[in-house]
Amino acid sequence: MGLVQLLGDADRILVFTGAGISTGSGIRDFRGPKGVWRERQPVYFDDFMNSEVARIEHWDQKCQAWPSFRDAEPNAVHTSIADLERAGKVSMVVTQNIDGLHSRGGTSAGRLIELHGTNAAIECTSCRARTDPETHMQHFTETRIPPLCHCGGYLKSATISFGQNLDPNELERASAAVQETDLVVALGSTLSVYPAAGFPLAAAERGVPYIVVTRGATDHDGHTAVTLRLEGDVVELFPPAVAEALAPSR
Repeated sequence: MGLVQLLGDADRILVFTGAGISTGSGIRDFRGPKGVWRERQPVYFDDFMNSEVARIEHWDQKCQAWPSFRDAEPNAVHTSIADLERAGKVSMVVTQNIDGLHSRGGTSAGRLIELHGTNAAIECTSCRARTDPETHMQHFTETRIPPLCHCGGYLKSATISFGQNLDPNELERASAAVQETDLVVALGSTLSVYPAAGFPLAAAERGVPYIVVTRGATDHDGHTAVTLRLEGDVVELFPPAVAEALAPSR
């Protein structure tokens, strides 16, 4: 059974996305041949909280990446997922991405779980207040001083750093989506980061079809739970299949 038929037959699709869907929008991935982590090491959460040097490195990395996040536009993958939702076929979109492009591409907040947070906001590590990034990026660029919240807490991007706990409410929502889906589609992910990558696999192990579409190897390749594995650029493969699956003549 092919991608078009599986999409057309499903009514409660769990879409799982990784960095590979946003490279077409000009955002670098993290683990690919030209990935971010090949140039700079991630800042761990405990280091951020305990070291001014680590906080400077965090803000330096965020300021370097900020223009690409700020200026990026959703591509055909983001909008095709929103098309599936408008057609009543999406139960949930679970993403590892921190670029905010699902929201801007039309996915509704009630159908979106950003497991690793978002670069679209700055969050206080103490009071959890959120603010717009632009002012803080400008402040750090000019002063090289990591900004503080009005409460005195450290400010960082509203993303989940290495070693930082994921939001338990979002984990609960993702677990519920696993139980409700009748098709899992993983797009643009190496499926190597857990617990995130465990969600599509858990749904597939319930017996629902599992599609993996990405360029390059994934940790789920060869797994008996994978129904269909498509190798290649997700921007080229997925949107045309969605359009065909949603065509009135189908």
